[in-house]
Amino acid sequence: MATILRDANSLKPETAPAVAGSVLILLRIEGLAVAAITAAVYARTGASWWLFAALWLAPDLSMLGYLAGSVWGARIYNSIHTYFTPFPLALPALLLHNYALLPFALIWVNHIGVDRLLGFGLKYPAGFGWTHLGSPVNKRGKSIPASSSPR
Repeated sequence: MATILRDANSLKPETAPAVAGSVLILLRIEGLAVAAITAAVYARTGASWWLFAALWLAPDLSMLGYLAGSVWGARIYNSIHTYFTPFPLALPALLLHNYALLPFALIWVNHIGVDRLLGFGLKYPAGFGWTHLGSPVNKRGKSIPASSSPR
């Protein structure tokens, strides 16, 4: 396991794998479905939409991890931007029928779904723009060569 993590953390931009084609389309549709379902469930909770708006960008505070370097930045960002992380909020709410934490989990999952829909994927340590959904693109929509990638 440690070998896998060490290898994943040492990826260079030119070797960072990314999905493409129909798989990329499916991942974006999945993001749309997650965003739509969580928004619908959130509406059923009766929680304030002001709370939703106020907290929706909160997961992006994990980008501050990049102040410690791209490896730590990717680790922190990815730990916050996985669907698994909000479950400790949602699971007790559902199991104990105490729904106070459920709106927070739904906002968090909605954020992740919208990120995937828009093409913001999990990050590689090669740099912020290098994700499992593709490499950075310039304003003309072409991939940036690995040699000019941010380090």
